[in-house]
Amino acid sequence: MEREIGLWIKAHYGELRPSEKKVADYILEHMEELRTLSIDRLAACCQVSQPTVMRTVRALGYDGYRDFRYAVVEQLAQQGRRKEDGFRAMYGYSLTGEEKTEDIPARIVAATGKMAEEMLKNVSGRIFCKVIETLSRARRVDLYSVENSNVTAQDLLTKLLYLGLDCRHFDDGYHQRISAGNLEKGDAAVGISYSGNSRDTVEAVKMAKRAGASTIVITNFQNSLITHYADFVLCTSQEQAFYGDAIFSRTTQLMLVDMIYMGLLASAFKRYIQSLNRNSRIVRDKEYPVQERTDEKRKRV
Repeated sequence: MEREIGLWIKAHYGELRPSEKKVADYILEHMEELRTLSIDRLAACCQVSQPTVMRTVRALGYDGYRDFRYAVVEQLAQQGRRKEDGFRAMYGYSLTGEEKTEDIPARIVAATGKMAEEMLKNVSGRIFCKVIETLSRARRVDLYSVENSNVTAQDLLTKLLYLGLDCRHFDDGYHQRISAGNLEKGDAAVGISYSGNSRDTVEAVKMAKRAGASTIVITNFQNSLITHYADFVLCTSQEQAFYGDAIFSRTTQLMLVDMIYMGLLASAFKRYIQSLNRNSRIVRDKEYPVQERTDEKRKRV
């Protein structure tokens, strides 16, 4: 399993039983100790039975404790090599400093393809349809985000405005709270957070839910904090590590935005195509006319 084990445990933490969470908590805090810990010693440290340890590692996707401990040891070794060699890893992508520059585009495309496949496994068709229905019926749609997720929010804002939806985007914590507190039943709030733990975004979604609005969350981890205040969760993955997330988190988030856009169009084609055509005409004068484009090209020759 080529994944960051700590993040993987956190992503699945909410699915574990209370006794299994004791094991997960100990592993997260004492990862280095697992190099030499036998299953009986680990069980004793966690104050649980050996079968509980086995259930925990199997719940995390490993065949047994030996396989799990081997994966931990291998990961710790890799982390040591990264520190020594200046190695930086990203989702399905690594750099050693010896790559050819001309190979980078193909490797980025390959890594992005893997992420897209992983995301598709996490998108529930039933939940997606509920999201489309909620946005389509909403009186108003508020979008909340910070930092890197602002790129995704701005893209979603543009697409929803083109479709004629009453939509606003806030990235300021004060504005987010004020707008969320003023929402009501029939409104929708969309929180976008890769980690699912960005304080301002989480608090805005929490307030929107308390105000009676329907809440939609786009995040990477199914059991992150923000999902506890979501009526519907669109999860981009469960496996991505934080290395390089500034690049790769946006890729899958923007794909979800495209899915939402196309889903809305397909759900009420005549309604949305009219709005799309009307709003496209409104901004058409921002383009260079054909003759001016031709003149500009001639000037450059």
